[in-house]
Amino acid sequence: MKMFLTILLFFHGFLSVAQLDPYHYTTTKNVTAKKAAVVSAHPLASDAGIQILRQGGNAIDAAIATQLALAVVYPVAGNLGGGGFLVAQLANGKKIAIDYREKAPGNASRDMYLDSSGNVIEKLSTNGHKASGVPGTVAGLFKSHQYGKLPFSKLLEPAIKLARYGFVISASQAGSFNREKADFLAYNTKPTAFIKQGEWKEGDTLVQEELARTLERIRDGGMKGFYEGETAALIVEEMKRGNGLISLKDLADYDAVEREAYVFDYKGYKIVTMPLPSSGGVVLPQMLKMTESRNLGKYGFHSPEAVQLMIESERRAYADRAQYLGDVDFVKVPVNKLRSQEYLEARMKDFTPGKAGNSDITKPGEFPESEETTHLSVIDQWGNAVAVTTTLNGGYGSKTVVGGAGFLLNNEMDDFSVKPGVPNMYGALGTEANAIAPGKRMLSSMTPSVVLKNNKPFMVVGTPGGTTITTSVYQSIVNIIDFKLSAVDAVNKPKFHHQWKPDVVYVEKDFPADVIEKLKAMGYTIRERAPIGQTELILINGKKIEAVADKRGGDTALGY
Repeated sequence: MKMFLTILLFFHGFLSVAQLDPYHYTTTKNVTAKKAAVVSAHPLASDAGIQILRQGGNAIDAAIATQLALAVVYPVAGNLGGGGFLVAQLANGKKIAIDYREKAPGNASRDMYLDSSGNVIEKLSTNGHKASGVPGTVAGLFKSHQYGKLPFSKLLEPAIKLARYGFVISASQAGSFNREKADFLAYNTKPTAFIKQGEWKEGDTLVQEELARTLERIRDGGMKGFYEGETAALIVEEMKRGNGLISLKDLADYDAVEREAYVFDYKGYKIVTMPLPSSGGVVLPQMLKMTESRNLGKYGFHSPEAVQLMIESERRAYADRAQYLGDVDFVKVPVNKLRSQEYLEARMKDFTPGKAGNSDITKPGEFPESEETTHLSVIDQWGNAVAVTTTLNGGYGSKTVVGGAGFLLNNEMDDFSVKPGVPNMYGALGTEANAIAPGKRMLSSMTPSVVLKNNKPFMVVGTPGGTTITTSVYQSIVNIIDFKLSAVDAVNKPKFHHQWKPDVVYVEKDFPADVIEKLKAMGYTIRERAPIGQTELILINGKKIEAVADKRGGDTALGY
């Protein structure tokens, strides 16, 4: 009887405050709104953000609440134990970029994943305790909150309730938990909420009591409620049990950094995106600028000519990514040169229409002189626009849950160049610019972006997808601006990806067969792959707001 009353009170409290039912919900893929919208990877997280907006919070508040809810309802990528980037244009015109990328622990070393012969030790940088960098998400949320309106405790309420009383899981989540069961058993030292006797099934309720208590310690102690005290002690105890590296000092010293957003012009629009350690702040403008003067629009969407041109810009940008990009706090990166018009024009001089390039011939440029993620997009009634991409890196990160704290740790150490010249889990190559060093942030592909028209938000966009992130954001932008696609088509039409090496064009299963044949005739190697990313896009035209959630997942768009 007592349990029944507790659940009844929970329902009343949840529905009266947030108007969502964690036991009955559906996805919404497209919504037109007048005031505000939120798009994220899970219906309950999008709803948490919308309700914060309805309670008078702004887009920053909604982004924080959505991220916290994702840490509960979307454990494959939503997180407290990972990191991310926030890019925003505020209503007053201020542009902000907050870097809460994870850092290498103080005891990390350049060759920590190599054996005595200098070979990479399989899975050491991707699974288990030693794969984790120092988490940045919680610090990033507090750094973002200076631009919010509501108390942080209010933003935590939906996440705490979802963790304590549970929510119904979908068929895809149930299948995911079942597939990962062996790894959860292998890489955890204590029981976790993600393992149950028998199989998970659609309609089961996931309760995360330990995570609820962790969230309450953040509510009560602020940022120190995570990076110091009981939660920090639990993280370090977990590290000791599994031979990990994160220390109390690493946690206490972690800081999120507010950086200068990178802003550049493209065909009358301004694009606001994340600077390094996001590779998107270099790769995105490179790709757009390499094709800007070549009039993609005249060729038409998914025409062989347009696709080839975009592939070749992707090839050249990703070659430079591999050679030069890294944490600018540690290495000198020729950012201005890499983005200069003169350099980019020179990069495309050997482009031959109708003939495939070759990544053994196309090298990084020279100067005379460094996949499991989630994205959310928010616009509020005042015109604040926020794009946030966060990650654990691989699905469920390191597969390791902090015993007693209930959250998964990242496996971001694999995003360093574990051994320069050896590809990471996404096939990306790197050099010394992205080598491991204590306290260094690993290079990221996350590219949260806001597109401005007449200096007002026009598009808020981003996606998960490892190295495919930046090419997907690139394609989303040109789909709208150059090819004049609708917001729905810009998100859902099939995508392609090239990242220099391997020298392969990856396409989704529904990519046009006739275009594939014409690309093959040009000399390209084409390989079909799983869906690329889950783009969350908001388009603002005057007083009309259109929010689109990607068909590729359980993503949901909500607005009012």
